[in-house]
Amino acid sequence: MERNRASRDEVLARVRKALGRTDADVTARAQADAYLAAHSHGPRPAMPADLVQRFLERATDMASTVERIASMEAIPAAVRRYLDGLELPARIAEQKSHAGVCWPEFAHLDWSGPGLAIEARPTAGNDRLGITGTFCAIAETGTLVLVSGADTPTATALLPDTHVAVVRAERIVSGMEEAFALVRRECGTMPRAVNMVSGPSRTGDIEQTIVLGAHGPYRVHVLVLG
Repeated sequence: MERNRASRDEVLARVRKALGRTDADVTARAQADAYLAAHSHGPRPAMPADLVQRFLERATDMASTVERIASMEAIPAAVRRYLDGLELPARIAEQKSHAGVCWPEFAHLDWSGPGLAIEARPTAGNDRLGITGTFCAIAETGTLVLVSGADTPTATALLPDTHVAVVRAERIVSGMEEAFALVRRECGTMPRAVNMVSGPSRTGDIEQTIVLGAHGPYRVHVLVLG
C-alpha cells in the first residue's frame, strides 16, 4: 500500500512540475485534469457524424442485438418483444425467462402489463434476466460503459443469462477517451468499478473455439432510447 501511494505521489509531482503550478489552492486533481486536456490524443479512426448509427452497427458486429425505442415507457413492451423472438435449444429453454431484475431507475415501469415479473433489486445469482441502464456507450466499438454506485448494481448486468441494456442516445460518445473524460467530469472520483461490455461474454480458450456465455451473459440486447 505504501509503495502504491509513493508511486501515485511521484506521478502527481511530475504532473505539477510539468504544469509549473505550485499554488497551494490548486488541487492535484485539477492539475491532472488540465494536464490531460492539454495533450492531444494519439491517432484515432475517423468517426461519422451520426454516432448513434455507428454504435448500432458496431454493437451488432459484437453479437449484440439492438432496437431503437422512443420513450422509457416503451421499455417493458420492447423487452417482451425481444424475449418472444428468442429461439433457444431445448437444453437451455429455461433461459427464456420472463422474470428477472432491473435497476431502481426502471422500478416504476409497468412490467406486469406485457406479462413480465421484474423486481428492482441486485441479482441473487440465479436470475435469468437483468435489465440495466448504462453510464454511456462508445460508438467506435459498440461498447456499453457501466459504473458502480449505490443505485447501479453492476452484478445485475454481469450475472444473468440475458442482459438487456438501455442506452440513451445522447449518452453515446465517440471513443473510449470521451467515455473516461465523462467519468472524470461527472463522477468526481473514479468509481469502484468501471465495466465495459462489448457484446455477450465469450472465450476462445479451448481450441480457439468461441464460446458465448463463458463468464457472464449469453446474450446482450440493447435498447437505444431517444
